[in-house]
Amino acid sequence: MPRREFVFCGMKYRHLFFDLDHTLWDFETNAKETLAELFERNGLNSRGVHDFDQFFARYSHHNERLWDRYTKGFIKQEELRWKRMWLAMLDFKLADEPLARELSLQFLEHLPTRKNLFPYTIEILSYLKAKQYRMHLVTNGFEAVQHHKLRNADLHGFFEEVVTSEGSNSLKPNKEIFEYAIKKTGAAVEESIMIGDNLDADIQGGINAGMDTIFVNHLGITPHIQPTYTIYHLRELEDIL
Repeated sequence: MPRREFVFCGMKYRHLFFDLDHTLWDFETNAKETLAELFERNGLNSRGVHDFDQFFARYSHHNERLWDRYTKGFIKQEELRWKRMWLAMLDFKLADEPLARELSLQFLEHLPTRKNLFPYTIEILSYLKAKQYRMHLVTNGFEAVQHHKLRNADLHGFFEEVVTSEGSNSLKPNKEIFEYAIKKTGAAVEESIMIGDNLDADIQGGINAGMDTIFVNHLGITPHIQPTYTIYHLRELEDIL
């Protein structure tokens, strides 16, 4: 793992803008648990989808590709929601659009009830709150779904504002969603920092808006965009903030 150095910045930052999925809330684990339940409930095994792990791998592949298209404005929210199921099913030669749409509805109903967080999430948010940082979320996730996640995972009390792509009518990495968040929170760019796991959405987005950034590198990848700071565990935020 690369050596990292942090320069103590005192209280340079007052407003902390977090991403939610894959940064604090463990989307991969929560999605897999939810789909495993729906796999059984809807009898996909009897419909020719014999291996759940393979099905989840195909779902993850299509979900990532469709999210990329969604964030770039090529597809709408509804298409993303049901086509990730439809395309995963097609990989097993199961062409059943009504079932794909029903799976999508069930998935969005049950996914937000999951509570798996990355290690040290509650501890670091409590630490930052005690230091009187003002914390907010900037997320490309869907409005109702994200709020349900926060309530069910007991995260809602940490964040003053939750800025979604729906609420702002923009998507990360577009600077407009960050400008909307800055205006809504009454923050100044120079006292704000964006914290997230996605280099293209969170880090490039923060840079586009003139903000400092912290790349939460849970996967230990080599970044193709240079953030202000890189951390590999949420505990390391204590070394920066």
